Amino acid sequence: MQVNKKLLGTLCAIGAAVCYGTNPLGALNLYAEGMNTPSVLFYRFGLAWLIIAGVMAVKAVRRRESLRVTGRELRTLLTLGLLFIGSSLTLYLSFHHMPAGVASTILFTYPVMTAVIMAVFFRERVRLGIVLSIVLSLVGVLLLYWGDTGGTLSLLGVVLVLVSALTYALYIIVVDKSPLAMSSFKINFFVLFCCAAGMAFFALLSGQPLMLPPTPRAWLWVGWLAVVPAIMALVMMVYAAKYLGSTPTAILGALEPTTAVLIGIFVFGEPFGPRLLVGILLILTAVTLVVLSNSRSASR
Repeated sequence: MQVNKKLLGTLCAIGAAVCYGTNPLGALNLYAEGMNTPSVLFYRFGLAWLIIAGVMAVKAVRRRESLRVTGRELRTLLTLGLLFIGSSLTLYLSFHHMPAGVASTILFTYPVMTAVIMAVFFRERVRLGIVLSIVLSLVGVLLLYWGDTGGTLSLLGVVLVLVSALTYALYIIVVDKSPLAMSSFKINFFVLFCCAAGMAFFALLSGQPLMLPPTPRAWLWVGWLAVVPAIMALVMMVYAAKYLGSTPTAILGALEPTTAVLIGIFVFGEPFGPRLLVGILLILTAVTLVVLSNSRSASR
């Protein structure tokens, strides 16, 4: 029975990483349909929130979990919502300035950023593996920036992705350090509502009005973004962490940028060459070193 659970955890970890990596598939197709970034994210968050709201309604009827929160919990949830808005918005904006596969790979530097923040602000011991991972990730990002086409990536695009990675690292740290004693569904009920409302507000401020998906195909891709890289990835990640463990789950997370790169190459014809390959491998190696280093530290 234990072997079956481990196999289930492995399959869920792979499935979650692949699902997360399909973000560009939905986003780029919706951009091709003429939708702007705030609209894409508003419908993604809004539909995902409706699905989770249905789950929470069932839980409330069965008296398994209520929606009540304290003032302190609400402040933490709002902080998480703002961080997730920042991470998602900057990532999706970067797709306008650089290949989505490359953007998703640079985003994967967030575990390295998390380790650095924990070392600087929470006095966690800096291990050799962390230092080496920082060097490898920086070299990897530089290789991706210079690319194989003789030019460079958009500096704005790179900055947007790095901001996305940083805000996601902060999101993880807030979740880890906050005293939130509630299920993942309840956390995401509030976070996704905050994200949908935040995107509506951003659309108003930026002068990019929210627009309905113009075709049935566009609605299909909106549903894809809400269900596959959001709900399905969330559910499978819970089972992966439970049955497989956080360390192997994090390592298998390398399939996320790999999936995005493959989608970019074979679906959208994005350029790819030896320098990009080496840059991607360096970033994945850096993340693996961070995970393994943290795992050894926790086991002592």
